[in-house]
Amino acid sequence: MSLPKDLLYTEEHEWVKAEDGSYLIGITDFAQDQLGDIVFVELPEVGDTVAKGDSIGSIESVKTVSDFYAPVSGKVVAVNETLEDEPELINSNPYDTGWILKLTEVEDADVSALLSSEDYEKTLD
Repeated sequence: MSLPKDLLYTEEHEWVKAEDGSYLIGITDFAQDQLGDIVFVELPEVGDTVAKGDSIGSIESVKTVSDFYAPVSGKVVAVNETLEDEPELINSNPYDTGWILKLTEVEDADVSALLSSEDYEKTLD
């Protein structure tokens, strides 16, 4: 299982990457593995304001449909539109081409509450 050290994580299996004042967000390798083959991703709208813990979309696999929760509060400034035609990118590369959305206006306190890769790994045991 891949677990990049430069990302932050939630116990709900989302990852967050700080990037020039914005934050890329997706699901972890563990989460995509548990879901199985992903066949559809419901994305939030650009311009939406999301609150930490809110359901902001869903991920459908051959096994199940799972809600996707905002790991931090902020404003949606981009979504990975490629996932509309190629949702399987989340399976093949969850930390790069399989990102889901980008947020700005994120509170420092929300980021501080996220887990390091080491702390996230402990939740998987």
